[in-house]
Amino acid sequence: MRICSLLPSATEIVFALGLGDRLVAVTHECDFPEAARGLPVVTRSIMPHRDGASREIHTHIARALHAGSSIYALDEATLERLDPDLILTQELCEVCAVSSREVRKAAGRLAGRPTILSLEPTSLGGVLETIERVGGAAGVDERARAVVAGLRSRIERVAAAARAAAARPRVFALEWLDPPFSAGHWVPEMVRLAGGVEGLGREARPSTVVGWDEVAHWDPEIIVLMPCGMSLDRTLAELPRVSLPDAWRRLAAVQAGHLYAVDGAAYFNRPGPRVVDGLEILAEILHPELFPRPARGGWQRLPAS
Repeated sequence: MRICSLLPSATEIVFALGLGDRLVAVTHECDFPEAARGLPVVTRSIMPHRDGASREIHTHIARALHAGSSIYALDEATLERLDPDLILTQELCEVCAVSSREVRKAAGRLAGRPTILSLEPTSLGGVLETIERVGGAAGVDERARAVVAGLRSRIERVAAAARAAAARPRVFALEWLDPPFSAGHWVPEMVRLAGGVEGLGREARPSTVVGWDEVAHWDPEIIVLMPCGMSLDRTLAELPRVSLPDAWRRLAAVQAGHLYAVDGAAYFNRPGPRVVDGLEILAEILHPELFPRPARGGWQRLPAS
């Protein structure tokens, strides 16, 4: 079987299932594991401000989506040459990948008429289900069940330990910096399982813009910065470029020095196996007394200033 992954999360799933040797094409954003970086790339970004400030990126994306335009391009010639049997894509988020309409149109012109598997998880359970679906489509059902069992066991260990916490802090998981977006889909669920309460994001629902007055009213005790698509280093570089309101310094989390940045791109934004690492990272941040920090890294405590 020849697999084309049009999602970084799907690429990670394929490798987790031991099918890396069957991948013939990936996206320009597929950077994990390292072996994915050397594979043929069939997408590119056509957004002119990828390295711009958060507000600039948001404005461009909003305009493109309003106009019905895509922010990615598909290399149909390369896709045709590679002729995959299975294409992994999604229809959940137009900002996250090449549009499903464009994928299906291109696939219809391929000689082999590949199977298209669309993955749209909105919860941790949904993420695990997508792993099983990819395994089923690739003929490795038993292997997929074993991978899912291991991930589910880790999730259950975190949830069980977090139930012993003396308190559940108010949390604000910030999925974009300017304008501020609350985290959605699986992230509020991750906060809950890690022993916190996310009052601005909603489980299994998309992320949304929130006003700073809403943030002030919630007055989070812990703030976790996880901008979509940004690494930890990129987040640290981006934060000084954001104009924060005066109310920011009065938030309980900032006053107490409970402000953290994480590698959102690796552990929170992609619905793949590493969201379980993200859950463990959240548990370490929310309840260090219960979850000693391992050497893995992936997050950093920030100075209140």
